[in-house]
Amino acid sequence: MSRIVWTRQVPQVWDEIQETGRYLVLEEYVRAKNGEISDYYIELYRWFTEEARSRVSMPEEAKFPIWVTVDEGQKLAPAPHTIGFTLEVPDDAIVIVDYDKWGYRVNHWYVPRDEADEKAHNEELARYGIGNEAALITGEQGNFYPQIKRKIQSSWQRVFDGPNERMDLNVGAIWQIIPEWVKDVEFYDETYADQWTEGYYDD
Repeated sequence: MSRIVWTRQVPQVWDEIQETGRYLVLEEYVRAKNGEISDYYIELYRWFTEEARSRVSMPEEAKFPIWVTVDEGQKLAPAPHTIGFTLEVPDDAIVIVDYDKWGYRVNHWYVPRDEADEKAHNEELARYGIGNEAALITGEQGNFYPQIKRKIQSSWQRVFDGPNERMDLNVGAIWQIIPEWVKDVEFYDETYADQWTEGYYDD
């Protein structure tokens, strides 16, 4: 089984697929995109990849996810100097997660089971006078509340509990793009399109 997904990338991704037979995200790409906050994203994406590794099929050397849209209505709009891919990806090569749960993890917050659990957690933070939950993970405050810190870190596994029933509230991740997955390439830069489309679609 497979599913159709969408992703917006820079044109160099398409170059790499044609030249090497696949695209993987390298650390240098993450650093080029995120600048001064690169270390934060590198740590986050490595965690996500290692937690996902036992759940999906991915190349052994893959280190960072490629984010994809799983609902066509939510795919990213065209932007200058980018291209859009329509991919058909095997089900065992993609992780689909609830976007809100992932957002909690991105912010180093507790991922609640439900609204009641979230309310109870926030009340616990209030009792201890903890105003910045993320500081329990990123700063020294976690040394004073190790049980709460461990509770938050353990909750991050819920990111992988399954997607939201509404597909437009989910995000997907894959760890490579290979030519046989590519169903369509949308060129937003006309000059670049003139350079590549004839060679690709005449195959």
